[in-house]
Amino acid sequence: MPELPEVEVVRAGVEPAVTGARVTAVEVFEPRSLRRHDPLTGPFAPQLEGHRLLGAVRRGKFLWLPIDTGRALVIHLGMSGQVLLREPGSEADRQLRIRLHLEHPDHGELWLNFADQRIFGSMAIDRMQPTGDGLPGGYAGAGTGAWSGLIPDQVAHIARDLIDPDFGTDAALAALARRGSGIKRVLLDQTWVSGIGNIYADEALFAAGLHYEQPASSLSRTEGIRLLDAVRTVLMRALAEGGTSFDAQYVNVNGQSGYFSHSLAVYGRQGTACPRCGTLLVREQFMNRSSHLCPVCQRLH
Repeated sequence: MPELPEVEVVRAGVEPAVTGARVTAVEVFEPRSLRRHDPLTGPFAPQLEGHRLLGAVRRGKFLWLPIDTGRALVIHLGMSGQVLLREPGSEADRQLRIRLHLEHPDHGELWLNFADQRIFGSMAIDRMQPTGDGLPGGYAGAGTGAWSGLIPDQVAHIARDLIDPDFGTDAALAALARRGSGIKRVLLDQTWVSGIGNIYADEALFAAGLHYEQPASSLSRTEGIRLLDAVRTVLMRALAEGGTSFDAQYVNVNGQSGYFSHSLAVYGRQGTACPRCGTLLVREQFMNRSSHLCPVCQRLH
């Protein structure tokens, strides 16, 4: 499943193309890709056609494009969703589900294609609400406007992520001290810190020297800070390398795959030597997935 770096690569890629662009037409080829659109807000296409997009914002794995109506186009990639920029008349992308026709004052006409093989992703028009802390709703690059302090209803329950400049370290550590479950379960809980999935959780825990079942409340403040720093470092490395790509579904807006999978330390490397101590890495069952770790460097205390 695409994680924060993959979604941020998409956000940064579409931002210059959508900011200030007018939606001239909308084509919906697969109604199931509107599964998260609430029909009570009105039909999907008319809320876009003739209106301008104002920017591109992300919190965790959620991406939204503010609209000049005060609402937002919320994009969730699900397991295999892709947002692709194309020139009008280009050959249709495989698994094309939704297409927005854009007219940009600088870039001219563009197509924004939403392709999704497994149809777990979606587009939806959503109402916006003020953020609870009065700060910007999410990471928007250099973008700003009246919409900055708003967040879509569908995203309001998601915590800030570690790339967000308004992330609150003290509040996150205080919440961590109240959690008795294993630290990896907490890392995957999007209401604590958002944007972390299985891959980056394993990588961050290895970097911090923590076992995935270590009770969160047992971590000292120093260990908690070390973990948050490790998560941020891992995410920033992945972002610099274009995200983690294991199959053709994880691509940026130009259809290019990421490269961070080439430099993963533990994920998917069971049976190979730990890059820190040389012990063979192991893979263990965790919930409905797996955890990858070094049994020496990441002992359960």
